[in-house]
Amino acid sequence: MKHSDVQSDLRKNANPEKAAFYPRFFKSGPGEYGYGDKFIGVTVPLTRKTIKPYHRLPLDEVLKLLHSEWHEERLAALLILVWQYAHGDDNERQAVYDTYLANTKYINNWDLVDSSAHRIVGPHLNDRPDRMKVLTRLAKSSSLWERRIAILSTLHYIQNGRADEALEIIDMLLHDSHDLIHKATGWMLREIGKRVDREILLDYLNRHAGEMPRTMLRYAIEHLSPEQKQRYMKPKESAK
Repeated sequence: MKHSDVQSDLRKNANPEKAAFYPRFFKSGPGEYGYGDKFIGVTVPLTRKTIKPYHRLPLDEVLKLLHSEWHEERLAALLILVWQYAHGDDNERQAVYDTYLANTKYINNWDLVDSSAHRIVGPHLNDRPDRMKVLTRLAKSSSLWERRIAILSTLHYIQNGRADEALEIIDMLLHDSHDLIHKATGWMLREIGKRVDREILLDYLNRHAGEMPRTMLRYAIEHLSPEQKQRYMKPKESAK
């Protein structure tokens, strides 16, 4: 079983129309966040189906996939890593986690982060005393993708009824300059309101809505009532 087998099977599902569309969708043009990325044209459901026979692909072969110039091959590698982490023993999980954090420069678009960070980094750090040290280092990184890994990793804790880790990282990223971080932090706030406690979300909004980037705020208040949305959107809007 080799990485080239996965590559071959992915290409059987390539769609030229998707290959032409994805560069626009994933912003891979000059000056955009995904600049230079290349696409075969395989949908996510088909990528997930393709990797099923390769869940036990040796880690060194998975790494070759992760280092690919093709977006879908990197996604395939990450989905395999997610499966191996979920089904591995302690040593295997440690190896997957170490591999993941040693190769963040290849986890270089939002879908790659979002399909993996909360399933590998989040659970691996769950009970570790250095949990916030690792997440803080990622959140302070100059790499957009490491910052997104930091906040997306906290989704694991939110899904298990904990908001503290996410709130600490959100505080650190509150004034981040990138729209993809605004979207991610707003998303995590929304999930806190849905999965942990609506009052925690409202308290955070009461304290910070006026300084939040508009995109972050819009994501955070998505499931609030129209009256609440109007209230939280008003401070900055009225200052214009």
